[in-house]
Amino acid sequence: MTKAGRFARRFRVDDGRRFRLKHVDPRGTHGIASKEEASAWLKKGVERLAELQEKLYADDRWGLLLIFQAMDAAGKDGAIKHVMSGINPQGCQVYSFKAPSAEELDHDFLWRTTRCLPERGRIGIFNRSYYEEVLVVRVHTELLTFQRIPEPLVTERIWGERFEDIVSFERHLHRNGILVRKFFLHVSKAEQRRRFLQRLEEPEKNWKFAPADVRERQHWNAYMRAYEDMVRHTATPQAPWYVVPADHKWFTRLVVAAAIVDALEELDLNFPRMDDKKRKELQAARRLLKG
Repeated sequence: MTKAGRFARRFRVDDGRRFRLKHVDPRGTHGIASKEEASAWLKKGVERLAELQEKLYADDRWGLLLIFQAMDAAGKDGAIKHVMSGINPQGCQVYSFKAPSAEELDHDFLWRTTRCLPERGRIGIFNRSYYEEVLVVRVHTELLTFQRIPEPLVTERIWGERFEDIVSFERHLHRNGILVRKFFLHVSKAEQRRRFLQRLEEPEKNWKFAPADVRERQHWNAYMRAYEDMVRHTATPQAPWYVVPADHKWFTRLVVAAAIVDALEELDLNFPRMDDKKRKELQAARRLLKG
């Protein structure tokens, strides 16, 4: 296992049955002493990720789906921006899922994200995802009424059924060559408050703030229970969760980069090998160019 793999797997949850969110300290930095030290490691991780992404694209057999979930202001956008800064944009697609449209509500809850899955050779990033259906919809159960699900199907088992559907869906993706890695950026309530105040006090960050963000803080405990239940029921070896301390953005980005590098290293990616016919074609092309 690589150094990136050993580091990232401290935060990896393959089997959620024993997972408890209270055991994860949002302030933790796990021996990384400073932002400067983390930045130096992150730079190496970004460079290695660029190398692996080129192989992923050329190899054209696997796809990689990265899912980011978190409370507001936990740093999802920044993590995506910094960690993916060195890769070729042609090989990466980012989708942010907001409140569903009328068309999306007329379909099953996996429909809108399924349309955005990455092709082979590419990295797909979901900034929020189908997991909203067991998070915000679970905290605000009144949202179920907008989904127009037949009443006999809306029972107390609906959340367990959705967990089952998600696990089956991610198993299907894995069996078809789409590697799934999921990140829950765990920020503390105090740090979220500090970041919200920063958004209000700095004019260039005002656009990031929405009054609804503050209202959602009133449901903090309910969200924490929902996140814990999510990890406990949907962490699998094929689609693990990384529960990442998020009070220090520089540390969060380092863990995310290490986890992505580790995932791609697992695939043993290679550039396509040339057969005899292709070599002859290249030799003929070389002669034409030199002639």
